[in-house]
This record gives sequence, C-alpha cells and structure tokens, in this order.
Amino acid sequence: MPRSSSRSSGPGSSAPFDPSDVDEKIVDIDVSAEMEGSFLEYAYSVIYARALPDARDGLKPVQRRILFQMSDMGLRPDRPYVKSARVVGDVMGKLHPHGDTAIYDALVRLAQDFSLRLPLVDGHGNFGSLDDGPAAPRYTEARMASAATAMTQGLDEDEVDFVPNYDNKLTQPEVLPSALPNLLVNGASGIAVGMATNMAPHNLVEVVAAAQHLLKHPDADLDALMRFVPGPDLPTGGKIVGLDGVRDAYRTGRGTFRTRATAKVESITPRRRGIVVTELPYLVGPEKVIEKIKEGVQNKKLQGITSVQDLTDRQHGLRLVIEIKTGFNPDAVLEHLYKYTPLEDSFGINNVALVEGQPRTLGLRELLRVWVDHRVDVTRRRSQYRLAKRKDRLHLVEGLLLAIVDIDEIIEIIRSSDDAQAAKTRLMGVFDLSDAQATYILDLQLRRLTKFSRLELEKEQDELKREIDELEAILDDEQRLRTLVSDEMGAVARTFGTPRRTILLDSAGTGVSGATSVATATAGPKGRGVPTLSLQVEDTPCWVLLSATGLLARSSDETAPARSGARHAHDVLRSAVATTARADVGAVTNRGRVVRLSVLELPGLPPTQGPPSLAGGVPVSEVVDLAPGERVLALVSLAPDAPTLALGTAQGVVKRVTSGEAPAKDAFDVVTLKDGDEVVGAAPCADDDEIVFVASDASLLHFGASSVRPQGRAGGGIAGIKLAAGERALFFGVVPARLRDGDASEEGLAGAVVVTVAGSSSALPGTEAGSAKVTPFELYPGKGRATGGVRAQRFLRGEDTLHLAWVGAAPPRATGSGGQALDLPASDVRRDGSGQALAAPVAAIG
Repeated sequence: MPRSSSRSSGPGSSAPFDPSDVDEKIVDIDVSAEMEGSFLEYAYSVIYARALPDARDGLKPVQRRILFQMSDMGLRPDRPYVKSARVVGDVMGKLHPHGDTAIYDALVRLAQDFSLRLPLVDGHGNFGSLDDGPAAPRYTEARMASAATAMTQGLDEDEVDFVPNYDNKLTQPEVLPSALPNLLVNGASGIAVGMATNMAPHNLVEVVAAAQHLLKHPDADLDALMRFVPGPDLPTGGKIVGLDGVRDAYRTGRGTFRTRATAKVESITPRRRGIVVTELPYLVGPEKVIEKIKEGVQNKKLQGITSVQDLTDRQHGLRLVIEIKTGFNPDAVLEHLYKYTPLEDSFGINNVALVEGQPRTLGLRELLRVWVDHRVDVTRRRSQYRLAKRKDRLHLVEGLLLAIVDIDEIIEIIRSSDDAQAAKTRLMGVFDLSDAQATYILDLQLRRLTKFSRLELEKEQDELKREIDELEAILDDEQRLRTLVSDEMGAVARTFGTPRRTILLDSAGTGVSGATSVATATAGPKGRGVPTLSLQVEDTPCWVLLSATGLLARSSDETAPARSGARHAHDVLRSAVATTARADVGAVTNRGRVVRLSVLELPGLPPTQGPPSLAGGVPVSEVVDLAPGERVLALVSLAPDAPTLALGTAQGVVKRVTSGEAPAKDAFDVVTLKDGDEVVGAAPCADDDEIVFVASDASLLHFGASSVRPQGRAGGGIAGIKLAAGERALFFGVVPARLRDGDASEEGLAGAVVVTVAGSSSALPGTEAGSAKVTPFELYPGKGRATGGVRAQRFLRGEDTLHLAWVGAAPPRATGSGGQALDLPASDVRRDGSGQALAAPVAAIG
C-alpha cells in the first residue's frame, strides 16, 4: 500500500527525523479490480500492438515499422546491404520501443524463403534454417527485397494515414499501401492473449486472379473464388492431402489439413533401394525428421531402415536418403514414416486478423474483400493527391506563361517596387495573379525566359491538362477506378508471380504402389517381427491415366475414361492408355524418349459411382527419372500389337514410329531431334486417322496419317507443317477416324473440337487469362503435308500469339495451374473468328 509524506528531511536539514511529523495516507485498492484493469491493458497491447496482423497489409506493427524504416533509410534492392544491427537500432530508437531481439527476429523471418512465400527482406549472411537460428545482427546484412517496394510504394502520395510514433516526435504509417495481398501470400502466425492466428501462405498469381474476379463480381461466392485459389501454396512445396479442411477454413476461417513430404523410391545402390525425400512439410526441418526416424527405429515403431543421410546442398536443394534393408518393401516403410514421423504433419488454419481495429476470424472471401477495398481506397487517395498536385502545378505554369508574354512590364514593376512584398502585391493587382503565382514569378530564374523554355512550358501545360482529365475521369467513374485497381494487381502478379509449388490431393490414395497391402509378421532374428507386404493384385484390364497437372494413376477397372463421363475432380485428363495391372506402359517425353513404367507401381484409384478422380494419383516426377527441363507429354502402350506412335516437334517435323517389340530397356529414344527442337505431342496413330498441327501464329493443318511412312526409332521424321519465320508448332495430335467421321456416339463422344487460347507474347506465363475459342474440327479443311494450314483464331488487339491449343473429343475441359476447373466459351462456328475473354489463366485442356 503506498504511503505519502507531506514533510521530508532534505540534505540541508539538521533536524532529526521524527515519525510524528509524517502525515501517513493509506489508500485501499481492490486487488481484483486492479488485476482486471492491468490485465485488460496488457491484453489490449498484445492484441493490437504486437501479435495480430492487420488484414489490409498483413503485417504486425513491428514488421510494418521495419519495412517503413528500411524504406526511409533508402535500403532499396538496388542499394548496398547494411548491417542488420543498424536497421534494428533505427527501428528501436525511432518507432518500436521494445527489445532488439524481438525486432531482429521479425526481420529474420521477413528474409526466410522457407517461412514466407514471397520474402520482403533481402538478407545477406546466415539468416537461419528450419533447424538452426540466425547469426547475430552484427554479422548479417539486409536490404529491402523487390517485393517490399510494392508494399511501401506510394507512401509519399497520401495513400495511407500517418500516426505519431511512441514519443510523438515522428510519424509512421498506420498501414502500408500493400500492392501485394501479403496476408494471404505470406501467411501469418502469432499468439495474443485469449486468441491466436495461424495463416497458410498462398500463390500470388492465384490470389490476384481471385481478387480481380471479386472486383469484377462483388457478389462472387466461395466456389467461384476457389476456382482461382484451390488451396495453400507452401514455400517448401510438398503435398497437401485432403482438401475438406481447406474448404472449411476458406468458409469459416478455421480448418485443418495435412501436409506430406515429396518422396520417391529410388535405387540407392545396384542391390539396395531407398526412399529419397526432396520436399518436407511446411516448417519441418530435416534434423527433426532424422531425429524422429532414429527414435522410431530404437523403439521398434519403424523397421527395415538401415540409415538416414542428409545430402542437402545449395546446388540440388533438400535431399534426405533413407536406406531400406533388403527384403523390406520401401512403399510399406514410407507409409510407416508418414505415420510416425513429421514426413506427414498437420497445419491448423486460424485466420484471425485486425479489421477496422477489431480482431476477426475471416474466410477467404472476407480476406480478399478487405484487401480489395484497401487497394480501392489507396488508389482513390493517390488519384486525389495527384490531381491536386497537377492542378497546383498547372496553376503555376499558367502564371509563368503569362509572365513570359509580358516580361518587360513585369520586370519594370519589380524594379520600381520598394520591396518583394510590394512587388508581389502590384503583380497580383496588375495581372490578376494569385498569391502563389506571384510568388513563383518573383522566384523565377532568368534562364527560364528563353524561347525554348516557353515551348517546354506550353508542352507541360498540355500534358498537365491531359493528366488532370484522366484523373478526374477515374475519380468520377467507380468502374474505371476498379479497372485501374485490377490492372495494377495484374502488373504485380506478372512481376512477382511464380508457379505453384505445392501439389493438392483430395486424398492420400492407396499408397505409392497402389497395391492392395496386407501387413503380416514373420519370425526374424531373435524372434523379432519383420513386417512384409503381400501385393495381392491380379493382372486385370485397366487404364493408366495422366492428368494435366502431372499426376499418374491407374483405374480399378477397364471402363474407358471417355465413356465414364467426363470431368475428373480438380483436374483434366491429358493422356490415357488401355493396359493390364502387371504390364508396362511408356511415357513419351519432350526429349523424344520413351520411359518404361510398371503399371503396378502406380496408385490405384478407388472405385466410384461417377468418373474417377485423379487427386489420388502420384506426381509423374516421383516415378519417372527426368532430366532438367524434360517433361512427360503422353502415355503409350508397349504391347507388340499396339498401333504406330506418331510424334510432332516444335519445328514442324512429323514422324510415325514402326510398331513392334519395344526394347527391353528402362528408357529408349524414338526420334532423332535437331538442335533446339523438342517433341510437342505424341499419340497412337492408325493409317486412317488424321494428324493435326497447330502453330503459335494460330494456323492449323491436318492431313491423313497414311501420307507419313513409318520409320525406325533412329529416324528423324519428315516435314509436317510449314511454319512462318519465328513461329513454332504449339500442338500436335491425332484425331481418330471415328471422331473425324462422327462415328463415336456409341462411346459417349460428341466428335472432335479445336480449342485455342490467345494472348500477348510479352505476358508472364500463367498470369494472362487471354481469350479462348472452341470450334468443331469438321470446319477446318484438310490440306497436304508440309503446307501452312488455315487460320484457327483471329487475334484481338494486344494479342499476337497462341498460348495454348488442343484438338480432341468434345466436350473439352480446362484447368488452372492448381488443377481447378475453369469454364470455356461455347462452341463457335466461325472458323477464323476471334476468341472470348477468359476469367482466369488456363494451364491445360483435356
């Protein structure tokens, strides 16, 4: 209890201290009320000033102050690095009166590419890893990353409000302009008092596409937005298994999903196989995985593992090699690793952020809405600021032009005036000038009186009037303002967007091998149980399927995918081949190779009432050894009675490969390519089928397959389509005779169609929606081999190339980069007509 005294003995007093001279005052305080008040103040400080991000720029106060101070220090991406300690010191001294450790920890996280999908700080030095902390701030250096300039650009144009710092000597932005949807792209995590936030990172291109759709369609529902944002895109890649939790989080703001490492079975030595892990779940480090594997081996939860090696380096990235004992099935060991180690982890989404100063739990639509509204407000304020600045400048320029016309009289007035104030007053009276114009004329330099300067001023006057008209038009028309915001969003996506890293799977499937597994235990050394797998799979007919997003799987029966219906959940088919469960099929690559695949090693799709879903498939990179830049284009049968294989290249070469017994090799060449050439398509081809080329200039050529004589595997092919200078073949395919002649109704097919997607050649791949056209194949006349073909789509303004082309059985289905279904326009009977605008970029058609 505090005491107060009305008298005291100072240093200069000689009188002794007498307790009776002290007036004691005892103040009774209710402890519960004091604790409640103090706790509420503490909770308020943690929630609003430390732990939770603002939904508009996605930053906590310390992160916002770091970026603002680095911008104020001029630490742009084109400037040299400075010591991190200097940045921390300036932030702490000017804006953030807390510990330097907390500031440095926030700066480090902004620089970690494994924590953020789009880092905002460019760090030089040891900024830590998933298993180790960073070096001290005196050893590391930092500057703004390129993406951070998009967060801070416009602070000098009154785009946001500024508030005083902690001692009222400086000002700081209440929120950053944030041209990036930072909260969704980079996520956030924080623990406040009574609440917490944990948000997953996403792909910038997908988020911007969803925001643009919301700008155009304010009433868009969650299903429409999830066509653009199908799920999180984690910085470390990996796979997300199960999308129900993601959808719950997008709807309510809370949900859970599982993340899996990317792993495949490889031959470690000529006699031993192992599991190679190349991507780990989000925020899981390799040392943690190794530690859990060792613990599992010691307590007998994991069996069949001989060693674990971390071969990670800067050149090849993450690489964990788990060696498997002879006699153990690597697929079964991998399933145990998913169960008992962090190779499979869960992520709980809790989208809590500050909206108008209040903590709220937000779904995907609300998160996008807050950022879109913020960008609209920022753009409106910037336009108002620029309009006022240009009007002020135009006012001065008009006064200066007036002064140059009557410069002799103005000089005489100035010379005859007693002082500057008198001269200004007389100028305002004689020439009807404003105070600002008169002051500007008095400050005029004599070199501005030349004839050339007058021409420059007149040109500037015209330019200012034009800019003022444009800005007024933007501010007077809400739709034009929103279009400008959408265009700026698209520019940011083209500048900073990157392809998706995380694979989305509806379910885990049935394992890497897809075989029906029955775990048993046999007596091993010293009576230990040794788990084995019995692969109980009959050699029944099935289909091997390749999806547009690169997933491989086999069907559970012999039902043809085309007859089974049509749309595959969250993906489309690129290729399908009929075979049996214990046979081999070939994967044709753009390098002209055929890689042999065992059908048994592919995951089997569970039986369904409708069309099968490839979401339970395995990425093609996990089962096919590909060189850098090599990709799989199609699947082919390796049976002796299979039809000939037709291939087309980017330089317009066509080849049919002689059918017969395939070489007993894991991989073999089927065409000899010229320098700089690559295969763009492959398909089985009979003599009565039709061969089709589509070039990048939208020319389409088709001719009978009988005009191409089959060659051996070493042959280089013959001329297929005549290409214009600078153009390349974009698509190659085969239209079976039954589709060409309209005899496919019994198989549930509606004939062949041509789909083309046009756009600008200068656009970043995957960022431009462009325009699409769907036309019946029968409208295109056939021509002879080695000719130029006919036009398949007329380009609109701003379009100069085809981004994508496809010819196949109707109805065509389109998909985005994340596998989400996209709508195509209705069939157009104009053979060379222009396309219709798409709502989002199309990655593939099937």
